Amino acid sequence: MLAGAAQVLESDPEEAGRQAEQLLSIAPGQQHALQLLVDARRAEGDLKGARTRLEAMAAELPDVAAVHCELGLLQMEAGDLRAAIASLSRVVELEPRHPRAWRALADARAQTGDTAGAAQAYAEQFASSITDLKVLEQVGALERDQLEVADNVLREFLNVFSTDLTALQMLGKMHMRATQFESAEGVFMHALEIAPSFQMARLELISALHQQLRPEDENRQLDIILQEDPDNPEYRALKALALTASGNIEEATSYCEDMLRAQPERHSFWLAYAHALRVAGRENECIAAFRKAIELHPGVGEAWWGLSNLKTFRFDASDVRAMRAELARRDLTDQNRQFLHFALGKALEDNQEYEESFALYSRGNALIRAANPYDIADVVENVSREKRRFTPEFFSANVELGCASAAPIFILGLPRSGSTLVEQILASHSMVEGGGELPSLIALIRRLESSKGEEDSAEDAAALFRDESLKALGEEYLERSRHGRKLSRPHFTDKMPSNFHHLGFICAILPNARIIDARRHPVACCFSNFKQIFPHLQGPSYHLSDIGRYYRAYVELLAYFDRLLPGRVHRVTYEDLVREPEREVRRLLDYCDLPFEDTCLRFYETDRGIRTISSAQVRRPLYKDSVSQWRNYEPWLGPLKAALGTVLDNYPAVPDEF
Repeated sequence: MLAGAAQVLESDPEEAGRQAEQLLSIAPGQQHALQLLVDARRAEGDLKGARTRLEAMAAELPDVAAVHCELGLLQMEAGDLRAAIASLSRVVELEPRHPRAWRALADARAQTGDTAGAAQAYAEQFASSITDLKVLEQVGALERDQLEVADNVLREFLNVFSTDLTALQMLGKMHMRATQFESAEGVFMHALEIAPSFQMARLELISALHQQLRPEDENRQLDIILQEDPDNPEYRALKALALTASGNIEEATSYCEDMLRAQPERHSFWLAYAHALRVAGRENECIAAFRKAIELHPGVGEAWWGLSNLKTFRFDASDVRAMRAELARRDLTDQNRQFLHFALGKALEDNQEYEESFALYSRGNALIRAANPYDIADVVENVSREKRRFTPEFFSANVELGCASAAPIFILGLPRSGSTLVEQILASHSMVEGGGELPSLIALIRRLESSKGEEDSAEDAAALFRDESLKALGEEYLERSRHGRKLSRPHFTDKMPSNFHHLGFICAILPNARIIDARRHPVACCFSNFKQIFPHLQGPSYHLSDIGRYYRAYVELLAYFDRLLPGRVHRVTYEDLVREPEREVRRLLDYCDLPFEDTCLRFYETDRGIRTISSAQVRRPLYKDSVSQWRNYEPWLGPLKAALGTVLDNYPAVPDEF
């Protein structure tokens, strides 16, 4: 009967209402019949009559939640918020896990200015929503290649229920899974506007900011969450890590020491302290802190990896036995197993047990890649797109229209290419501040591309910059970079590795910026990446063929700009820098229009916080040990060499002295 009534609703609402009444006489309070009754009266233009009927039913059936719910929704529609709140409160009194009623009650309270009551109701709605719409459960389980479908389903649902916290949480998490961190940030911010006390959304927001390398914004959100729960150990550890990432090293170490005085038994606090000490260059204390974390929790892979990642540290035989024992445990988490594979791989490399070392690196990489899928073809296609987008015609038409500032010095290069060394040399100059890996350019490009409709060609620079001033974009980059600058020096470095994808953009908006290409032997660089766990886990370094293709795409793009804008990019080859440091440093400073300073040759004496994984290595004089280390693994590097192809053939021969 109900299905038949629903079918005649559009053509004959009066008949649909009659059938709904008939069903309600048989099953008082039947939810779908109540909804049909209201819809029928609405179609007839008689909402007042529908309300009168529901009020009568509520009096007759005071303990039937469905009646009070439909009445409350109708009262909200009529603008009678006080009555709606009373009806909906009765619903949740009868059925405490009624998400639809909690959501409507929260909306009604918010409209009356009762923000505290609204926040409480939104929290209850979130806790109850798992039964609200079964499709949401299915949507949340969709695979990565179905995320577009899932996104559409959730957005359709949010078009109707715009304040549903469960749907917002799922949408934000899907954006995180798709590495669309800025979109995820917007979703979680919207959820927090609805319910500021929704801590789960704030933690997800912090994660999204962390992935975007925005520690200052992380700190602000952590301060909010710590106000509500100041002794929460998870939040305190996150705060310590965010302080370290933002370059506030003294504050970070002091904060960690306060944590440890209060709770010295927490291994997560010792881990956070070790990371701060590493950045501060306090290596012996850093080792002791990692050791303490291991003493408290022997299976914490991150601490073992932290020790191996100091590069200058060497494990002893008891450490190797301990790591093997932990890897043999069946209850070890995948994350701890990943870290331990790499740490033990490094220990065996130092012991010259290269075959097993390579097997361990390979297992660790396979675990990380399985948990963080990507398509290397997409990465390579981005390079081709940049070549199509930035043409000679574009630069001829827009020469010198960007911001005239010569303050930025961009250091491009794959991780493990010597880029941190180049930055440390420059940061040792009195006129240069080492900015580290700044997210400013990426954030600017995302802002620009998100403002363009699909009608704007992604392969047309003129379309990308339509309605935008190149000068203003350059100034916007400088403003976005301001938070990463602590000193008032004329120049600053930006060594975000992914900036090479946007070389044309840099040249367009900052025509006077210096751009340095840090190069290292292709196999040495790529295999060094393969042996490394990066903080955010994304990227093509966890498969030998993929990192080879990535390196090849990098070389292809830089070669294109060498032809397009000759002399615009200065190349520093790691092997040349190690062999003839003074000559290469003088060439580098001349290119940057900086006078020679002897401190640049003594870069290892420069006292500054270094947050990248090469921090320990650039605090010692230049050494040749690592130039040809990869040759110890040559029997297993065939896939990498094949992927590099002619790039490997064309790289200058490494001198015999290495």
